[in-house]
Amino acid sequence: MTETGSIDEQRIASVRENVKIIRERIRQAAVRAGRAPDSVRFMAVTKTVEPAYINAAIDEGVDLIGENKVQEFLGKKDALRLDGVETHLIGHLQTNKVNKIVGQVDMIQSVDSLNLARAVDRRSEALGIVTPVLVEVNIGGEENKTGLDRALLDELLAEMAQMRHIAVQGLMTIPPVSDDPAATRSFFSQMHQLFVDIGDKKRDNIKMNILSMGMSGDYEDAIACGSNLVRVGSAIFGARIYP
Repeated sequence: MTETGSIDEQRIASVRENVKIIRERIRQAAVRAGRAPDSVRFMAVTKTVEPAYINAAIDEGVDLIGENKVQEFLGKKDALRLDGVETHLIGHLQTNKVNKIVGQVDMIQSVDSLNLARAVDRRSEALGIVTPVLVEVNIGGEENKTGLDRALLDELLAEMAQMRHIAVQGLMTIPPVSDDPAATRSFFSQMHQLFVDIGDKKRDNIKMNILSMGMSGDYEDAIACGSNLVRVGSAIFGARIYP
């Protein structure tokens, strides 16, 4: 995917303005939570977004982007201005795609099984690198959603602690969709407690530096509950346009 074709200059301007608005809302949410204004990282989620609009966000100072699909990211990577920009894979990763993405992104946020962790570890070893990862937790226990059951989290982390070519940096979640903000905040608070409890155990090779939760509709609530990385897509780029 390249930056060719018709570019909507009005959308470019909108992206730039949205980045400014969201950055300020994140700052205010952090201050309300009694935290430093710069304690929350702002990720632009670029699923289905063309490179021209991603680059507009980057030009406005976005230095972290997240993609959901391996092939989509690899297809547009060369058209992105990624100097000084960190890239994360945030979508479900199948083990048969591991060899394609390890070494191509700075972090994988969606490790949710021992098989996947082992595959990332093996590929990283083959490349001579250590891959930072987050463990994705299915905090709502939803049957049709990816992510690890929280009851299995300690067991998985104990196994991952022995792997030399991945480095666990924290947790990620997507809570159940709800019209009740209090219910969403409850899930965010449960995740924060898991994050704190795991960090208190001080396992080797298991760091709780990043708690990735909160998206376009709920990132301010997530920050109030302890998130330090929010993933914002449609609030920057508009509703997703699927091919």
